[in-house]
Amino acid sequence: MSILLQLFVSFFQVGLFSIGGGYAAMPLIQAQSVDIKGWLTLAEFADLVTIAEMTPGPIAINSATFVGMKVAGLSGVLAATLGNVLPSCIIMIILAKLYEKYSKQTLMKSILENVRPVVVAAIFTAGLSLLQLAIGSITMGLGSLDLFAILIFVLAFIVLNSKRVQVGPIILLVIGALVGMGYAVATGSL
Repeated sequence: MSILLQLFVSFFQVGLFSIGGGYAAMPLIQAQSVDIKGWLTLAEFADLVTIAEMTPGPIAINSATFVGMKVAGLSGVLAATLGNVLPSCIIMIILAKLYEKYSKQTLMKSILENVRPVVVAAIFTAGLSLLQLAIGSITMGLGSLDLFAILIFVLAFIVLNSKRVQVGPIILLVIGALVGMGYAVATGSL
């Protein structure tokens, strides 16, 4: 199978099964790009998430674009992005028609209510993987933990959940990037 077809099929599967939006897609993108196909390392996947989050647009599409570009250039971008978007377009057309027809039925309401916890679990799982990568492996002991990264995580978490401090995620990302650059300069790790 050609690499373009592999990209299309892989991201078609991601688009088809990532119920709940972009963050719910991240475990599927990780599985396809890192675990199954080996197109990215886990560190590159963490960079992908960071870049996809910082750029405008849906995170799953940005991720498909990133992987497509890395694997096969511009034609890879088209294959991966089209593969990611096409299932949503098809499914939304079908669901809009079905919802219009059956929205008042109890079965439809029950299905929607019971899918929500699965989506939250998928997002939580992706978040835990990224947290472990960002701060170091908790299972490997305290020596492998990055205390500076833990401090940044805790501060960002507090700010994002604070009712007093109203800093949006975009500003926080910019601040995080500037702090990261300053830390790299200060520690000489450039």
